[in-house]
Amino acid sequence: MSTFSGLGTALSSLIAQRQALEVTGQNIANANTVGYTRQRAALSSLPASQLPSMFSTTNGPGYGTAVTDIARLNDVFLDAQVRTTTASSSYLGARAAASKLLETNIGEPAATGLATQLTDLWAAFQDVANTPNKESSRAVLLETAAAVGDRIATLYTAAGTQWTQARTQTASLVEKANTAAANIADLNKRILAVENSGSSANELKDQRDLLVTELSGLVGATTRTQENGQIDVLVGGNMMVDGSKARALAVTGAAGFADATGGADVRVVWAADTSRSAGLEGGQVAGLLSVLAPPAAGGTGGMLTEAAASYDKLATQLATQVNALHGQALTTTGAPGGDFFTFEAGRPAALGLTVAFDDPALVAVAAPGAGALDGSFADKIAQLGAAVDGPDAAWSAFVVQLGVSTGSAVSRATAAEATRASAAAQQVAQTSVDTDEETVNLLAYQRAYEGAARVMSAIDEMLDTLINRTGIVGR
Repeated sequence: MSTFSGLGTALSSLIAQRQALEVTGQNIANANTVGYTRQRAALSSLPASQLPSMFSTTNGPGYGTAVTDIARLNDVFLDAQVRTTTASSSYLGARAAASKLLETNIGEPAATGLATQLTDLWAAFQDVANTPNKESSRAVLLETAAAVGDRIATLYTAAGTQWTQARTQTASLVEKANTAAANIADLNKRILAVENSGSSANELKDQRDLLVTELSGLVGATTRTQENGQIDVLVGGNMMVDGSKARALAVTGAAGFADATGGADVRVVWAADTSRSAGLEGGQVAGLLSVLAPPAAGGTGGMLTEAAASYDKLATQLATQVNALHGQALTTTGAPGGDFFTFEAGRPAALGLTVAFDDPALVAVAAPGAGALDGSFADKIAQLGAAVDGPDAAWSAFVVQLGVSTGSAVSRATAAEATRASAAAQQVAQTSVDTDEETVNLLAYQRAYEGAARVMSAIDEMLDTLINRTGIVGR
């Protein structure tokens, strides 16, 4: 081995330790950067030279060290776990948020809630039963009945407004997912180009992983790594990102609440082939689609359309039961009562429920043959408030069921978010920068660099003695 080979060995160490110091400095600089994954310089020893002769041997050491890779210290299993739990948490979170908003819009129990207004309606009928001779009590009854109809219509309108907002949000999130997918495809292309040139693309991979996690929260995306280092992103089992190519999603189907209550659904499809559903299985968009779904048999449809169906059913039940008794009674003039409530043609029952007349004299509460000032039928109508199959019981059952389902949705969303947070914490523990650890590494690489420099100085002194001072002893 050449005497000068020691210089090359020391030089290789200087270069390697300097590169390792630079990697450590990069870690420290990004200690607070969101999504940054810590890196390590992988050092490998360089072997001794191979001699060409079959029987030749060398007892010399290797030729130093070199940085063979700058490793990105992530864990693919933890990354996959974070994406899966993010998709689940986002799905359940969207449903819980919609359920809580619906419960808030109903406003029960409250002094202005429908339950209170129904109670006021039965009390107004009871007042008429007690004082059938007073026109003022009949006028109050008409106003109270109109207020009940208005309240039911308001609830229906609120459900429709919430549906429209959720529909708009769905379209916005799908566009956001398309943008994220396009950016992932672009990063795939850039990462491949950088690595093919022999450089490190770790920072670009950090950006890509952040986008994939975001896409998982939106549409439940999963990934598959190609041999060349690019990743494919799958949504519903189909590729949304294939290397450097991205496929866009689109929202089709019901455009308005009337369409949804009529049975039309909102669908997320592939923009290039709108006949193919994306088949979302997780993410915030899938959660919103379940909220936007049309009503179904057994009440298993979307919560907003099911609520609208319940409002329609309540309005129909109220009108049917009151009209059945009011139609048997007589007014103060002896005329048949007819319908107390009616519906506007072409509108949902909850929106079209109105009082059939505005003249207090047309309120019929007298039993046939009992006299003009009899109020027995008003008393019978007032008793509907306590009937087990009356409107109050139906409304109470709906409110209780909504409260139970909302509590369940919130509980499931909270548990899913805790799971996601735990997975994210494990990922951060693996990938985040520990400044104490980096400080130790910094000192270690610094000392190694100083040692290599000292070796080079020692060899330089040895060579100086050999070249410049050999053979001059005694002169």
